[in-house]
Amino acid sequence: MQAPSPPAWPELPYAELRAAFTTLHLWTQVVGKIRLALTPWVNHSWHVPLYVNARGLTTSLMPYGSRGVEIQFDFTTQLLGINTTDGRARHLPLEPMTVAQFHAATLGLLAEMGINVTINDYPCEIAEAVRFSRDQTHYNYDAGQARGFWQALVQVERVLQQFRTGFVGKCSPVHFFWGSFDLAVTRFSGRRAPSYEGKVPGVAPAVMREAYSHEVSSAGFWPGGPGVEYAAFYSYTYPTPANFKRAHVEPREAFFSEALGEFLLPYDAVRTGSDPDATLLAFLQSTYAAAADAANWDRPALECPAGVPRRPREVVP
Repeated sequence: MQAPSPPAWPELPYAELRAAFTTLHLWTQVVGKIRLALTPWVNHSWHVPLYVNARGLTTSLMPYGSRGVEIQFDFTTQLLGINTTDGRARHLPLEPMTVAQFHAATLGLLAEMGINVTINDYPCEIAEAVRFSRDQTHYNYDAGQARGFWQALVQVERVLQQFRTGFVGKCSPVHFFWGSFDLAVTRFSGRRAPSYEGKVPGVAPAVMREAYSHEVSSAGFWPGGPGVEYAAFYSYTYPTPANFKRAHVEPREAFFSEALGEFLLPYDAVRTGSDPDATLLAFLQSTYAAAADAANWDRPALECPAGVPRRPREVVP
């Protein structure tokens, strides 16, 4: 008898997943810092995220001299795969181990393949963090929970990609930032923003100033964390207009978090809705519109109809 298919939008009870997600978060930071060390800088740190693919999360191809290397979290086989363009391959089982063990094993496998890379082993965006090489505390890993998280990312990535098609201005890829452990997409007005002076643990001020050098409306998803003890979608704008938080947004479960300075929508409101895609798109579009209107973006010049497969976007002469 064939096993039942998993739900398209799986449950993500953060209280039960916290320990495993904390470990996985730190593992993705190890891999993300390898990408940081090997790839040239791109505006707004777009050279460092991971990407959702058909098996999990990948760095995509990274340069190493005349060769290329890719590292992938494969949540279908529960392996960290490392592959190079000259045919070399190594695998690390994804199973309970400390962050220190994962850090050492991953760099060790790369060295076996002739890829010697040094990373800053201090975590990013985590208060009072411990260096990867010394972290013997975080070791929990659950294959089923990791697979469920990836399955949720697959659904969210699909909707974010659709949302992205309705904008002809500068827009980021849909990418997974390992620092904050979230999947995000960011739209830009085209105008410069005031210098960002906020402090983020483990991130140099120059990095944050460059990341927020221009006006943005950013939206995404994370599985929960300090301040939000449940999986949620978010939407914020920088700089934040005074009347942004008073905007009417959809759906009714969405609200403005004073503590975080952004709109939130619980993941469960999407997962359990009659039309999850439409619910999430309503949140993404209404919060973007609130940001763009509050900041007086040139919306007619920046927006366009949503993309449709095999249909070129119409350009008026």
